[in-house]
Amino acid sequence: MYSRIEYSKIYQSKDQPEITVLLGPRQVGKTTLIKALQEELGGLYFDLDILSNYERVKSYEDFLQTLKLNGYREEQQEKFYIFLDEFQRYADLTMVFKNIYDHHPNVKIFATGSSSFTIKNQIQESLAGRKKIFHLYPLNFEEFLIFKERDDLLEQLRNLRTITQTSKMNTEIELYTLLEEFMIWGGYPGVVLAPSTEEKKEKLQSIFDAFIKKDLVDYLKIEKFLAAKRLIESIAINNGQIANYNNFAQYADINAVTVKNYIELLRETFIIMELRPFFRNKNKEVSKAPKLYFLDNGARNFFINNFNPLHLRQDASFLFEGYFISEFYKTCLEWDQIKY
Repeated sequence: MYSRIEYSKIYQSKDQPEITVLLGPRQVGKTTLIKALQEELGGLYFDLDILSNYERVKSYEDFLQTLKLNGYREEQQEKFYIFLDEFQRYADLTMVFKNIYDHHPNVKIFATGSSSFTIKNQIQESLAGRKKIFHLYPLNFEEFLIFKERDDLLEQLRNLRTITQTSKMNTEIELYTLLEEFMIWGGYPGVVLAPSTEEKKEKLQSIFDAFIKKDLVDYLKIEKFLAAKRLIESIAINNGQIANYNNFAQYADINAVTVKNYIELLRETFIIMELRPFFRNKNKEVSKAPKLYFLDNGARNFFINNFNPLHLRQDASFLFEGYFISEFYKTCLEWDQIKY
């Protein structure tokens, strides 16, 4: 497994009593990460996309029986670890988690989900004070270089921060070439590791076909999924520009209220980011239109079907701005304090 920055932080939570919740979009490595944790810590792993796995943990009694059948003893001193993948599909599981947390302090739960919208609704009350939330996003540029196995360029990137007179710097062409690749194809791990252009396109197609079918249609019950797809395309075309909801509505053939609802769902499923304007008057800050960015440039380019190199693109500056804002989003603890 290639190293992710969040791994060590999540690993350090193993001795903490709170339920560790890992949120992020599909195909960014959440499953790989918690399987690596299970390999290191032991315990049980369940993919809750498989109904029979859900049946084994669907109630407090079933959950406890499953633990005991696999060696858990209520009097044991050491932690018993259980890893639950894609738990957001089942609202009733949060009450099961609560009961396990309250009555079995020697059980440590790790759970992943790909929709913060539904999870926040589920855990806001039932798991208050009982959870610790981490986020896993597409790779940032440092992680991209790690996945490319270019530790030499990673060191150069970090050393660049010590240089003040960049006008006299001998540009490291190879580093900029990889930055261009990152700005065009993005940071989804499967895309980064795909060896050819065609395989990268196929991987992006697979990721977003699954997103539209599983998240938008099956799970979030969006009925006008073709309109939602057209809305995503419109946001992609206008990436980094001030949102015009009426234009979005006209392009997608839905009303402006539905546009705002769909944008909220896209934001909470980690497809887009929202950057609010800066005003000293906070009422204006809330009422004025935000800028919308894709969390991942590769996703944005997929929806406009443009993977041309930067020197052939009129939107190169928007791609760089999107890259910059995305890097902020992935690493900034107080994202809501960043304004345009």
